[in-house]
Order: sequence, then structure tokens, then C-alpha cells
Amino acid sequence: MSHYVSGLSRTGNVGAGNGVRTARIWQRLLGVSRTVIESVRIEPSGRGDLLVVAVRPRRGELPRCGRCRRPGRWYDRGGGRRRWRHLDFATVQVCIEADTRRVDCAEHGPTVAAVPWARHASRFTTAFEDTCAWLTARTAASTVAALLRVTWRSVTGIVERVVAEAAARVDGLTGLRRIGIDEVAYRKGHRYLSVVVDHDTGRLVWAGKGRDKTVVAAFFDALGADRAAELTHVSTDAAEWIATVVADRAPQAIRCLDPFHLIMWAGDALDVVRRAVWNTARGGKGRRTNASTALKGARWALRKNPDRLSQTQRVTLATIQATNKPLYRAYLLKEQLREIVAIKGEDGKLLLTQWLRWAARSRLPAFAKLAASIRRHLQPIHNMLDWGLSNARVEANNTHLRVLTRQGYGYRSADALIAMAMLKRGGLCPPLPSRS
Repeated sequence: MSHYVSGLSRTGNVGAGNGVRTARIWQRLLGVSRTVIESVRIEPSGRGDLLVVAVRPRRGELPRCGRCRRPGRWYDRGGGRRRWRHLDFATVQVCIEADTRRVDCAEHGPTVAAVPWARHASRFTTAFEDTCAWLTARTAASTVAALLRVTWRSVTGIVERVVAEAAARVDGLTGLRRIGIDEVAYRKGHRYLSVVVDHDTGRLVWAGKGRDKTVVAAFFDALGADRAAELTHVSTDAAEWIATVVADRAPQAIRCLDPFHLIMWAGDALDVVRRAVWNTARGGKGRRTNASTALKGARWALRKNPDRLSQTQRVTLATIQATNKPLYRAYLLKEQLREIVAIKGEDGKLLLTQWLRWAARSRLPAFAKLAASIRRHLQPIHNMLDWGLSNARVEANNTHLRVLTRQGYGYRSADALIAMAMLKRGGLCPPLPSRS
């Protein structure tokens, strides 16, 4: 049973002489424009009372295609009345109700006509979706779903629509000069996203599913040849599938190897030496000695920066220096490479040349192999030392994406995660309704 709050087609002024029409009050309360309020009624529902506001577009509004917003001729009355969920009034849910006519679009054919209060193919008003997206950019989607009394899937769909509209309105690839390219795992089974971050703003500008040459090429296709020619620097890891496409599509850009990966290579080589020394010290498989036990717990004493060592780790490192020359030599090689990265510039390049000679004759196969790898990537490493560019902002962005994945208990769809990432990290979050 419905209870009419007001029949606005028959309603005059509210109060004597205040000059404010009831319809205008409802328009202000609902935050809708170019819309005529026909009636307001309350209906019972399974979740309590439901406030239903019947509306129609204002007379004189040109019929437009809901997809492209181009004018079109009326086609038919469509599927009849439809409802859109609106923001609640206190504890009462609100729906906007209207006829859904169709227009004959020259590009899309018969299509539901655009309405001023909602996006195409949505069951929610624009104000509701913008509020939902704004909240989702600041807290978990499950929390937003509980607050707004919708499902988690509805929240995800809203985010995708809001981001798609914002991306079509604002070109996030304009003005790029220095970018970082990396990949991040978003699901078990080697499921990856390739991400591109603007070094100057820290903003995520593009993301795509997968990690191969076709994904990087898709980014450059979206960027276009003219804007790709404006790139000055690109920071990457040593992945060939990134370097090859960058060299082909933006040959003028200076490619810098991420220093974090360089230090990680040295740490991995140090671990190889430590394990070999440990295996020798224990005297065979399944055996254990005091020396092997001490080396087993020495990993973090060797990997951590010297200024962060605990007192116990300092003692461990001093013991290795006195009793195990090859392992301590490996430690010094790792630390020397870290200092080279910190020094940078011409001094850093000169020290790197000396370091390569030292590593090659260190009688440590793991570091001789590392030296050969560094020589293969010597030019991007020199560029990094010259310009000081790293993937730090890209890695920070990847950390945010991992947090997003944990908050959502994983994403089955890469598109849903990309939309959420662009909302939170890409600057595509809308303002709250009636605020700029």
C-alpha cells in the first residue's frame, strides 16, 4: 500500500506567502536538475519504508542516446517504468522512478534515452554512484556496501562505471615526460598487471592485464606516437619485454635501471655464497656443526644495512669477518655496490668500473656471474647513476595495489582491480555530490 506525501502536479505553495514551491524543495533535497518532480510517495518494502519519487525530464529536453549523448529521434516507449536507487533520507531508502523511452541513435540504433539523474545502464543515480565511489576510494568496499545497503558486486560495478566516465572525460596520458613501468602480481597462478606511473606526480596513469611485450605495446598504442616522442626518461627493471618495446616505441627516452633491483641482485648473490659456505661447514647432507649453525642464522646480519644491525648481528658479522674470508668478501661486495648506487654521478660510474673488476676476480662464482649481468645492462645502470631515477614511486603504487587486493580478498577480474586502482591511485575519484 502506497502513501502519497504530495501530488506535486496539484500542489501550490507551501505555507502562506513564502513563495517556495514544493517541487523546488524536492529538487533541492534530491540534488537533481533539468527534472520535473511529479509525485512523492512512501511504499513498504522488505527493508522498511521506501520513498519513491516520480520524475520526468523537463519539457524541451532533446532526446539523446544514453551511450553517446547525441540527439536522436524517439523510437518507442521502451520497457515502461524504471527505478534508480538514490541516496537515503536519514534511515529511509529513496528511489527515483520514471518512464524509460528509447531513441533511434544513428550509431547505436534503438537505445534507452539518456536521463539527467543517472548514467547509462545503471540502476543507481549519479549522486549515489559518486558518493559510493568517493567512499570506496577511502575505505574497504565491504564497508561501503554495508553503509549504503548494496552488494559488494554493486560497489565494484559502480566503481567501473565512474572510472570509465572519468577516463573518457580526462586524458591521463597528456603531459607525460618521466614514467616508470613495472609489473605486480594480483592473484595466484602468475596473474600479473603491468602498471605505468608518472614520476613527476606519482599518479598511476595506465594499467593492463599481463606482463609481456603486447601489454607494453598496448600502453604505447594508447599513448600515441606524438606523446611517446615527448618521453624523456623511463625507469624499468631488467625485463627484456619492457626494454625492447621502449627502445622501439620511444627510442629517444633515456632508460634507467631501477637501483632496487640492482641491490637485490647483489643480495641474491650473497645468499648463494652463504649457502655454499654453510653446506661446506656442515660436512655433508643431514649433518650439523657449530660453524654451520652460526651461519644458518647469519642471513639477516649479512643482508641488512650496517646502520640497522642489532648488537647480536654485529657480533655475528664480526665473527664471519674473523673466520670466513670468502663470505665476508661477498658481504663487502654487496655493501660496496650499495654505496655506489648512493653516490651516483661520475664518481659512481668510476667506482662501478672498479667494482666490476673486483667482482670478476673475487673467486666467487656468484659475483662473477653478477658482474657479467651488470655489464649486459651497463648503459641503463649508467643512466640511473646520472639521473638518479628509480622505480620507488612505482613500487609504492604496487604496495597500494597489494593492499587493495587484500582488502577485497582477491580479485577474480583484472578489470575490476584496474578500475579500483585508477579510482584510488589514478586521480579519477569524483567529488561528493554538490561539492567541487
